[in-house]
Amino acid sequence: MEVEPFRNKTEKPSMDHPHTTTSDAARVLRKRRKRRNICFGAIALLVFIIILIIILAFTVFKAKRPVTTVDSVSLSDLNFSVDLARFRVLLNATLDVDLSIKNPNKVGFKYRDSNAQLNYRGQQIGEAPIPAGKISADQTVPMNLTLTVMADRLIYNSRFFSDVTTGGVLPLYAVTRISGKVNVMNLFKIQVESSTTCDFTVFLSNSSVGDQNCKYKTNF
Repeated sequence: MEVEPFRNKTEKPSMDHPHTTTSDAARVLRKRRKRRNICFGAIALLVFIIILIIILAFTVFKAKRPVTTVDSVSLSDLNFSVDLARFRVLLNATLDVDLSIKNPNKVGFKYRDSNAQLNYRGQQIGEAPIPAGKISADQTVPMNLTLTVMADRLIYNSRFFSDVTTGGVLPLYAVTRISGKVNVMNLFKIQVESSTTCDFTVFLSNSSVGDQNCKYKTNF
């Protein structure tokens, strides 16, 4: 005789809960949307920062030309003598050149070692070093250069002898070049060079300097 196993009448057969599955799927979808929104927000913020940097780099922090200005040229020492027998002129002369360098940028300007040259009719007769340095934003730095004439380069110059003996006037010109870089927001390094050429006349009769005419040029 077979005995039917006892089954609790109150027991209900198990069955899936579709509303639970739907809730889990919605939760996963919300997390995905949240992560996607965070990614989109981060990308948008990064793009905004890049655009802002570019705008600032080409407006407020746009690289500007440093300006080198020669304020004065003066004789601090002058001695000369004429040797008519040998058609020579012995000259000892020292010029003081006061110049200023203005940095109009909103960032610092670093410049390398440079020099100033003194020339007579296309011939270099003097030189003064300009050591490397840095000029802060919107700052003007004064400089004083001493140019000593290399007399040995003029002893046998026939035009020099003529200038001294006929009119006592020496046409000279000084060239100053300063080159360096402007670092814009530590992202853009722009090379710049500022040059100044000054023509002037040295009057030997009264040991003075006149007829000064300067030209300024800056290249990126």
